[in-house]
Amino acid sequence: MCGILAIIGKGKDEELVKQLSKRMSHRGPDESDIHMTENGHFLAHERLSIVDLHTGKQPIQGTSSAWMIHNGEIYNHQELRDTILRNHTFRTTSDSEVIVHLYEEFGYDFCNFLDGMFAFVVIDGDDYIAARDPLGIKPLYYGIDERGRKYFASEMKAIADQCTTFSTFPPGHIYTEKTGFVKYYQPEWEDASKAIEEIDYESIRKILTQAVQKRLMADVPFGVLLSGGLDSSLTSSIACRLLEGTGQKIHSFSIGLDANSPDTKAARKVAKFIGTEHHEIHFTIEQGIEILEKLIWHLETYDVTSIRASTPMYFLSKAITEKGIKMVLSGEGADEVFGGYLYFRNAPSAADFQQETIDRVQKLFTADLLRADKSTMAHGLEARVPFLDKAFLELAIKIKPEEKQPKTYEGIEKYILRKAFDTPEKPYLPEEVLWRQKEQFSDGVGYNWIDTLIAYCTSQVSDADFERASKLFPYNTPTTKEAFFYRRIFHKFYPQTSAAETVRKWIPKWQENQDPSGRANAAHVKADVLIASEIEKV
Repeated sequence: MCGILAIIGKGKDEELVKQLSKRMSHRGPDESDIHMTENGHFLAHERLSIVDLHTGKQPIQGTSSAWMIHNGEIYNHQELRDTILRNHTFRTTSDSEVIVHLYEEFGYDFCNFLDGMFAFVVIDGDDYIAARDPLGIKPLYYGIDERGRKYFASEMKAIADQCTTFSTFPPGHIYTEKTGFVKYYQPEWEDASKAIEEIDYESIRKILTQAVQKRLMADVPFGVLLSGGLDSSLTSSIACRLLEGTGQKIHSFSIGLDANSPDTKAARKVAKFIGTEHHEIHFTIEQGIEILEKLIWHLETYDVTSIRASTPMYFLSKAITEKGIKMVLSGEGADEVFGGYLYFRNAPSAADFQQETIDRVQKLFTADLLRADKSTMAHGLEARVPFLDKAFLELAIKIKPEEKQPKTYEGIEKYILRKAFDTPEKPYLPEEVLWRQKEQFSDGVGYNWIDTLIAYCTSQVSDADFERASKLFPYNTPTTKEAFFYRRIFHKFYPQTSAAETVRKWIPKWQENQDPSGRANAAHVKADVLIASEIEKV
C-alpha cells in the first residue's frame, strides 16, 4: 500500500527527511506527505491509494495529539469502527485510521485486534509505538544514528546511510521506548505439539474462502496472479466464485519466457476454466539479466532463490500496473503451511515435517514475503496473501503431520487442499491442474531461465575473485559464483555490515543438491508422467 518513514528524535532537517522518504516513492506513487510533530519527530508517507482514495492521506491524526503512518491493509477496520471504537470520531474512511484510535483506547496492547497486514508507527508527544504484522507480510526496518535517534522505514534504502546500526523489525512484535521489543503474536500453531487435529475439509474450504473474501476490499481495480499452480489457481477460482453475479470481471496475469513455459500453459487452462480476463506476459532471459542491478536495489537481498524468482515477478508487476491494476491476490504461503516444496518429501519423520512447516512459515518474511512485497511494490502494486490469514494458519498448521506428509515420491504434496476443493458437482479447477506437480516460480516460467542465469553469473566472476570470497564477504560468504555475483551487486548499494546481516539464505533440507531450484530435488524427475502429459496438451 505505501512506504513509511519515522524518525524519533530532534534535529533532523526536513528536506533531508523528504529525500529519504522519496527513495521509496515507487511504493507510493499517488501522494507524498510529511509531518513534524510539536516535539520535533518526523512521520513521512509515500501513498498508494487503494482504500479511501480521497480523504485517506497520511500521516493521520487521532482525536488529540497522536499521529500515525501505516503500510498495509486492515481488513476488519469497519468491524472495529462499529464495535470497540464506536465512540470515536473519525477523520477519514481509511482502514488505516483505526490504528491510531486503538492506540488512544488501549495504549500499546492492541495489535491482536487487527486483522490484516501492517507496519506502522504511532507518535504521541515523545511516546511512540512501532509494530509489524504477525508474519511480516509488510516489510519494516529499524535503526539508530550517531545521536541516538530511532528510525523506522518500509525499506532499508531509506535509512541505511543514516544509521550506525540497523536491522529487520521482527514480525509479530511491537517496539516502544519503555518496553523494547515485545512479541504480541503467540499462536498455538507455533508449538509443534499442538498439531493434533483431524482434517476438516469443509472448514478448510470455508476459512480459505473467507480469507479471500476479506482481501477483496478495495476501491480500485484488482486482479489475481495466476501461475497455473495449485495455490494461485485456487485463490483465483475462489475470487471468481465470490464475484459471480456482480458483473465484475477479474483480470488474471501469468508470466513465462514464452507461450510454452510450464506455468503459462497451465495458467491459460485455468483462466479459461474459471472465466477470468487473462493476460500473458513474456520476458527474455536477456531482459532479466539486464535488470539484475535495479532488481537487487529494490529487493535489498542477495539470496539466490529470491533473486531468481523476483525477476519474472518484477516484469509481471510492471505489466499489471500499466493496465491500471493496483492490487492482486497471490498464492504465497501455501507451500510453507502444507509442506508443498518437493524437498518436504524427504522429511525423515512426521515430527521433522511438522517442525519444518513451522520454521518455514516463521521465516517467510526473509524470503517469499520479501520477494512478493518488494518486486510488486517496485511498481506500486500491492499483493495480498489469503493463505497467511491468521484463522487459516491456526486451522491448517495444527492438522496432524502424519496427514500432511507424502508417503512416496509419487505422492502429491498438499493433498489436503486438493481434497478440500475437489468438488465434482461444481469443480474449482480442471483436474489435471488441481493435481499438477509443484513447480517453484523461478522454474515454472521456463527452465532455461535459471540455467542461463547461472551460466551468465558464473561467467562474470573470475576464479581469482571467487577465491577471495571469504575475505570480501566474511558474513554469509557466497558458496557459488552465482551467489558471489549477486552479493557483489548488493554490496555496491548496501555496503554496511548491518545490511548484510538482514539477509537469510533460502536452502532446502534433506537433499544432497543444495541448489534452491525445485528441479534440484530427485522428486521432480520422478513426477507423475500422466500429469505432465496432460499439461502438455494445453
